[in-house]
Amino acid sequence: MKSVLMIGMGRFGHHLCHNMVALGNEVMIIDEDEKSIEDLTPIVTRALIGDCTNPDVLKSLGVRNYDVCFVCIGSNFQSSLEITSQLKELGAKYVVSKASRDIHAKFLLRNGADEVIYPDRDIAEKVAKRFTANNVFDYIELTDDYSVYEIPPLPKWVGKSITESNIRPVYNISILGIKHNDGKVTMLPPAKYEIKADDHLMIIGSSKDVEKLLKQL
Repeated sequence: MKSVLMIGMGRFGHHLCHNMVALGNEVMIIDEDEKSIEDLTPIVTRALIGDCTNPDVLKSLGVRNYDVCFVCIGSNFQSSLEITSQLKELGAKYVVSKASRDIHAKFLLRNGADEVIYPDRDIAEKVAKRFTANNVFDYIELTDDYSVYEIPPLPKWVGKSITESNIRPVYNISILGIKHNDGKVTMLPPAKYEIKADDHLMIIGSSKDVEKLLKQL
């Protein structure tokens, strides 16, 4: 469990807040618009109304006490930049700021952000990747070169063990897990596991190697 401060409760802030609370974190939220926080007040540890571009407001929050501070403002880049910079000046441990453009990200990182996230861009890339490739049930990008894909097995793998299928030597990918048709997941399956036709394989590999495999599905 972590102590989290979230500034700016727009659409992204709402989704992030609900997920952080569901995972058992202590969440403090603040927005200058009362309507933006009223539906979240019952589920968070604390909710405040205030303009965080005002240094006195930020000082009153005790930002040093939070494990992570999220700046979720997307519509006003100047405010996001000011708040990000002030958080670090006040001693915030780790600041994560939302960006919508690369140039915004550069300025945020230069002015105190420890990490920048692009929720809209990341979702768009994931959706495009999933629906462009055939038979990709899910996709998670780890780095520019490596990703995790959830795919069906090749027909020639069905009925064979992972070892017998020669997946690693031939395709240069690794199986991280098997999602079964009952929804259960076997992580790091043993080499003797026999692949079934309705299994979903969670594989990891370089984009180049996985793309070669996807062409065979």
